[in-house]
Amino acid sequence: MTTLPFPRAEEPDDADREAGRKLFAAGAEFLKGVVAMDGLPPADRLEVCFAGRSNVGKSSLINALTGRKALARTSNTPGRTQEINYFTLADSHYLVDLPGYGFAEAPVNVVENWQRLLKAYLSGRPTLRRAFVLIDFRHGIKPVDAEILTLLDRAAVPFQTVLTKADKVKAAERDKVLAQVRAALQSHPAAYPELVITSSAKGDGLDTLRSIVATLV
Repeated sequence: MTTLPFPRAEEPDDADREAGRKLFAAGAEFLKGVVAMDGLPPADRLEVCFAGRSNVGKSSLINALTGRKALARTSNTPGRTQEINYFTLADSHYLVDLPGYGFAEAPVNVVENWQRLLKAYLSGRPTLRRAFVLIDFRHGIKPVDAEILTLLDRAAVPFQTVLTKADKVKAAERDKVLAQVRAALQSHPAAYPELVITSSAKGDGLDTLRSIVATLV
Protein backbone atom coordinates (compact mmCIF):
# COMPACT_ATOMS: atom_id res chain seq x y z
CA MET A 1 0.00 0.00 0.00
CA THR A 2 1.32 3.44 -0.93
CA THR A 3 1.48 5.86 1.98
CA LEU A 4 0.10 9.25 1.05
CA PRO A 5 2.08 12.32 2.06
CA PHE A 6 0.31 14.40 4.69
CA PRO A 7 -2.26 11.81 5.72
CA ARG A 8 -5.34 12.73 7.68
CA ALA A 9 -4.58 12.81 11.42
CA GLU A 10 -5.82 9.71 13.17
CA GLU A 11 -8.60 9.84 15.72
CA PRO A 12 -7.10 10.41 19.19
CA ASP A 13 -6.89 7.50 21.59
CA ASP A 14 -9.01 7.60 24.74
CA ALA A 15 -6.31 9.23 26.88
CA ASP A 16 -5.57 12.01 24.40
CA ARG A 17 -9.26 12.59 23.72
CA GLU A 18 -9.87 13.00 27.44
CA ALA A 19 -6.89 15.34 27.79
CA GLY A 20 -8.33 17.52 25.04
CA ARG A 21 -11.80 17.45 26.54
CA LYS A 22 -10.55 18.43 29.99
CA LEU A 23 -8.37 21.26 28.70
CA PHE A 24 -11.13 22.91 26.69
CA ALA A 25 -13.78 22.21 29.35
CA ALA A 26 -11.68 24.22 31.82
CA GLY A 27 -12.89 27.37 30.12
CA ALA A 28 -11.72 29.93 27.59
CA GLU A 29 -12.00 33.70 27.91
CA PHE A 30 -11.18 36.63 25.68
CA LEU A 31 -8.09 38.38 27.06
CA LYS A 32 -7.23 41.25 24.71
CA GLY A 33 -6.87 42.43 21.15
CA VAL A 34 -3.31 43.39 20.27
CA VAL A 35 -2.39 46.00 17.67
CA ALA A 36 1.37 46.26 18.39
CA MET A 37 4.07 43.90 19.60
CA ASP A 38 4.44 45.76 22.90
CA GLY A 39 0.82 44.91 23.66
CA LEU A 40 1.38 41.15 23.69
CA PRO A 41 0.70 39.44 27.03
CA PRO A 42 3.63 37.88 28.92
CA ALA A 43 5.05 34.80 27.19
CA ASP A 44 4.35 32.68 30.24
CA ARG A 45 2.31 29.79 28.84
CA LEU A 46 2.09 27.51 25.84
CA GLU A 47 0.58 29.24 22.83
CA VAL A 48 -1.06 28.11 19.59
CA CYS A 49 -2.33 30.37 16.85
CA PHE A 50 -4.90 30.10 14.10
CA ALA A 51 -4.10 31.68 10.75
CA GLY A 52 -6.00 31.74 7.48
CA ARG A 53 -7.21 33.90 4.68
CA SER A 54 -10.15 36.13 5.40
CA ASN A 55 -13.50 34.39 5.92
CA VAL A 56 -11.96 30.90 6.13
CA GLY A 57 -13.71 30.27 9.45
CA LYS A 58 -11.09 30.93 12.15
CA SER A 59 -13.50 32.50 14.59
CA SER A 60 -16.13 29.85 13.98
CA LEU A 61 -13.58 27.10 14.63
CA ILE A 62 -12.38 28.70 17.87
CA ASN A 63 -15.98 29.03 19.02
CA ALA A 64 -16.68 25.38 18.17
CA LEU A 65 -13.53 24.12 19.91
CA THR A 66 -14.30 26.01 23.10
CA GLY A 67 -18.04 25.45 23.06
CA ARG A 68 -18.56 29.22 23.29
CA LYS A 69 -20.79 30.46 20.48
CA ALA A 70 -19.74 34.08 20.79
CA LEU A 71 -16.21 33.84 22.21
CA ALA A 72 -14.53 34.86 18.96
CA ARG A 73 -16.36 37.39 16.84
CA THR A 74 -17.54 36.13 13.47
CA SER A 75 -18.42 38.23 10.47
CA ASN A 76 -19.57 37.75 6.91
CA THR A 77 -17.33 40.68 5.99
CA PRO A 78 -13.85 39.43 5.03
CA GLY A 79 -11.04 41.15 6.88
CA ARG A 80 -13.11 42.16 9.91
CA THR A 81 -10.52 40.85 12.38
CA GLN A 82 -7.75 43.46 12.35
CA GLU A 83 -6.03 42.58 15.62
CA ILE A 84 -4.22 39.63 17.14
CA ASN A 85 -6.93 38.38 19.46
CA TYR A 86 -5.77 36.51 22.57
CA PHE A 87 -7.88 34.01 24.50
CA THR A 88 -6.88 32.25 27.70
CA LEU A 89 -7.51 28.52 27.86
CA ALA A 90 -7.57 27.10 31.39
CA ASP A 91 -4.51 28.53 33.19
CA SER A 92 -2.00 26.90 30.87
CA HIS A 93 -2.59 27.97 27.24
CA TYR A 94 -3.24 30.90 24.96
CA LEU A 95 -5.36 30.51 21.85
CA VAL A 96 -4.57 33.23 19.33
CA ASP A 97 -6.80 34.33 16.47
CA LEU A 98 -4.61 36.05 13.88
CA PRO A 99 -5.87 38.68 11.43
CA GLY A 100 -7.17 37.27 8.18
CA TYR A 101 -5.09 37.80 5.09
CA GLY A 102 -5.75 38.04 1.37
CA PHE A 103 -8.67 40.46 1.34
CA ALA A 104 -9.98 43.12 3.64
CA GLU A 105 -12.72 45.69 3.83
CA ALA A 106 -10.27 48.14 5.38
CA PRO A 107 -8.04 51.04 4.32
CA VAL A 108 -4.74 50.05 2.72
CA ASN A 109 -2.66 51.51 5.54
CA VAL A 110 -4.62 49.51 8.13
CA VAL A 111 -4.09 46.30 6.13
CA GLU A 112 -0.36 46.99 5.83
CA ASN A 113 -0.03 47.69 9.55
CA TRP A 114 -1.66 44.49 10.65
CA GLN A 115 0.24 42.39 8.09
CA ARG A 116 3.49 43.79 9.54
CA LEU A 117 2.25 42.90 13.01
CA LEU A 118 1.43 39.37 11.85
CA LYS A 119 4.95 38.87 10.48
CA ALA A 120 6.56 40.28 13.64
CA TYR A 121 4.43 38.03 15.85
CA LEU A 122 5.21 34.84 13.96
CA SER A 123 8.93 35.61 13.94
CA GLY A 124 9.26 36.64 17.57
CA ARG A 125 6.93 34.79 19.92
CA PRO A 126 9.04 32.29 21.95
CA THR A 127 6.14 30.31 23.46
CA LEU A 128 4.37 29.68 20.14
CA ARG A 129 4.36 25.91 19.73
CA ARG A 130 2.29 25.47 16.60
CA ALA A 131 0.41 27.49 14.04
CA PHE A 132 -2.77 25.98 12.65
CA VAL A 133 -3.21 27.23 9.10
CA LEU A 134 -6.83 27.03 8.05
CA ILE A 135 -7.60 26.23 4.44
CA ASP A 136 -11.11 26.22 2.99
CA PHE A 137 -11.66 22.61 1.89
CA ARG A 138 -13.71 23.83 -1.07
CA HIS A 139 -10.80 25.75 -2.58
CA GLY A 140 -7.52 24.20 -1.44
CA ILE A 141 -4.27 26.14 -1.06
CA LYS A 142 -4.20 29.39 -3.04
CA PRO A 143 -1.20 31.62 -3.80
CA VAL A 144 -2.08 33.93 -0.91
CA ASP A 145 -1.93 30.92 1.44
CA ALA A 146 1.48 29.96 0.05
CA GLU A 147 2.78 33.37 1.14
CA ILE A 148 2.04 32.74 4.82
CA LEU A 149 3.31 29.15 4.60
CA THR A 150 6.61 30.52 3.35
CA LEU A 151 6.62 33.06 6.16
CA LEU A 152 6.15 30.26 8.69
CA ASP A 153 9.00 28.32 7.08
CA ARG A 154 11.30 31.34 7.41
CA ALA A 155 10.24 31.93 11.01
CA ALA A 156 10.80 28.22 11.79
CA VAL A 157 7.29 27.98 13.25
CA PRO A 158 5.84 24.47 12.88
CA PHE A 159 2.44 24.65 11.25
CA GLN A 160 -0.34 22.16 10.72
CA THR A 161 -2.90 22.47 7.96
CA VAL A 162 -6.54 22.40 9.06
CA LEU A 163 -9.12 22.02 6.31
CA THR A 164 -12.35 23.83 7.21
CA LYS A 165 -15.96 23.63 6.03
CA ALA A 166 -15.71 19.92 5.21
CA ASP A 167 -19.51 19.66 5.32
CA LYS A 168 -19.70 21.92 2.26
CA VAL A 169 -17.43 19.80 0.04
CA LYS A 170 -18.96 17.38 -2.42
CA ALA A 171 -17.62 13.84 -2.07
CA ALA A 172 -16.52 13.83 -5.72
CA GLU A 173 -14.27 16.87 -5.08
CA ARG A 174 -12.55 15.71 -1.91
CA ASP A 175 -9.75 13.62 -3.41
CA LYS A 176 -8.93 16.30 -5.96
CA VAL A 177 -8.59 19.01 -3.33
CA LEU A 178 -6.62 16.75 -0.98
CA ALA A 179 -4.17 15.94 -3.77
CA GLN A 180 -3.67 19.65 -4.46
CA VAL A 181 -3.11 20.43 -0.78
CA ARG A 182 -0.65 17.55 -0.32
CA ALA A 183 1.33 18.57 -3.37
CA ALA A 184 1.50 22.20 -2.25
CA LEU A 185 2.68 21.33 1.26
CA GLN A 186 5.62 19.21 0.16
CA SER A 187 7.75 22.28 -0.51
CA HIS A 188 7.30 23.65 3.02
CA PRO A 189 9.76 22.31 5.61
CA ALA A 190 7.82 23.71 8.58
CA ALA A 191 4.67 21.76 7.67
CA TYR A 192 3.62 19.15 10.23
CA PRO A 193 2.98 15.95 8.28
CA GLU A 194 -0.69 15.39 9.11
CA LEU A 195 -3.89 17.13 8.01
CA VAL A 196 -6.86 17.84 10.24
CA ILE A 197 -10.23 17.92 8.49
CA THR A 198 -12.91 19.88 10.30
CA SER A 199 -16.45 21.15 10.14
CA SER A 200 -17.39 23.70 12.78
CA ALA A 201 -21.05 23.19 11.87
CA LYS A 202 -21.01 19.40 12.20
CA GLY A 203 -18.29 18.99 14.83
CA ASP A 204 -16.01 16.94 12.61
CA GLY A 205 -12.36 16.90 13.66
CA LEU A 206 -12.86 18.94 16.83
CA ASP A 207 -11.83 16.15 19.22
CA THR A 208 -8.72 15.57 17.12
CA LEU A 209 -7.75 19.23 17.18
CA ARG A 210 -8.43 19.56 20.91
CA SER A 211 -6.23 16.54 21.64
CA ILE A 212 -3.42 17.93 19.49
CA VAL A 213 -3.43 21.20 21.44
CA ALA A 214 -3.61 19.37 24.78
CA THR A 215 -0.64 17.10 24.02
CA LEU A 216 1.78 19.73 22.72
CA VAL A 217 4.77 20.28 24.99
